[in-house]
Amino acid sequence: MSAETIQLKPKQASREEAEEAVRTLLSYYGENPEREGLLDTPRRFVDAYEEFLSGYADDPVSILSRTFEEVEGYKDIVVMRGIRFESHCEHHIQPMIGIAHVAYLPGARVVGISKLARVVDAFARRLQSQETLTNQIAGAIEAALQPRGVAVLLEAEHQCISTRGIHKTDVACITQAMTGAFETDPKAEERFMRLIGK
Repeated sequence: MSAETIQLKPKQASREEAEEAVRTLLSYYGENPEREGLLDTPRRFVDAYEEFLSGYADDPVSILSRTFEEVEGYKDIVVMRGIRFESHCEHHIQPMIGIAHVAYLPGARVVGISKLARVVDAFARRLQSQETLTNQIAGAIEAALQPRGVAVLLEAEHQCISTRGIHKTDVACITQAMTGAFETDPKAEERFMRLIGK
């Protein structure tokens, strides 16, 4: 194995180092991290981002591991629409807030529908690009359930566009990933779009 193929996991910073980094940023932008209103800000900031980025601790494929086969031979589309998600873009670490629509055509197994929402959250609670997030959700469902097809459509507003840079509000980025029958059969894709109101 060559040195180029070895990828070492970066050393994780300590809680104290993370809070000190927040103090450094406050100072960089001209604030006094020792003033009363900011004394607890480093702790609060780190707590908040532990929640925002909690998806790194989840294994999305294992979330989908408990499946059911006794569904009276159900083979039609399963859709969960309107799953609200909150993520953070990996470029500016600003919120991406949107709605996910997820569907699959069962093979031999189905999964509890709450698990679909949990998979969306597991990937969304990481630093993301919307394109990657869309593909990761579809890929996890594909890997865990081996369905006849998966359809994922995300619509999100990006705060890095609405609160900085070009300052465009009320615009949504739409991404989709289709596998199996949803990719090869236009009628299956059309049914998915109709069921989610598109």
